[in-house]
Amino acid sequence: MQVVLLVIHLMIALSLIGVILLQKSEGGGMSGLTGGGTMGGFMTARGSTNLLTRVTAGLAVAFVTTSILLAILVARDLNQGSFLDQQAVPKAPETQVPAAPSVPDTK
Repeated sequence: MQVVLLVIHLMIALSLIGVILLQKSEGGGMSGLTGGGTMGGFMTARGSTNLLTRVTAGLAVAFVTTSILLAILVARDLNQGSFLDQQAVPKAPETQVPAAPSVPDTK
């Protein structure tokens, strides 16, 4: 479970980086690649800005959520100890004390 959540977390992080780089900044950024500034494109400049802002917000919420879930899983695993600690100390075999022989009452 933890590995799957970590992979999802990394995919969200990479997507978040990509979406942030696509947004228009003061210097122009990489937003010119999408053709948002032309009137004949798929979306207008304002529409692409709104879409990128919402996608960024959604990815940010997903990133924080997966971060909290990973922290909870790690904290739960810390209580159980390390895998190496569990394997290094073998359990002592249980010794059974033999029962005292019953002496018949000879009265």
